[in-house]
Amino acid sequence: MSIGELGCTYACLILSDDGIPVTAEKISTILKAANVNVESYWPSLFAKLAEKRSIDDLVMNVGAGGGGAAVAVTAQAATGGAAEAKAPVEEKKEEAKEESDDDMGFSLFD
Repeated sequence: MSIGELGCTYACLILSDDGIPVTAEKISTILKAANVNVESYWPSLFAKLAEKRSIDDLVMNVGAGGGGAAVAVTAQAATGGAAEAKAPVEEKKEEAKEESDDDMGFSLFD
């Protein structure tokens, strides 16, 4: 990530947090106040993004993934729906018994 991208990201977060509409001019103003030099296209790109998507939504869904559904649909289509006919088999794994410290022959406080 370049300095320009990072600076514009922080500027968008600041504007969104204060409830101020995100525009290219306002992003540029914040960057100039912070003495951050960016290429001229970065503020307009981030402003266009802010027009289409809410910054709050982007922040809240940052780790929301979303690629798994396409893989599942593709796998189902490849098998001709056979995966749907089979009931999922649950495997029961035997839990390992915990060993106590008494079996080790030493203690933490010896």
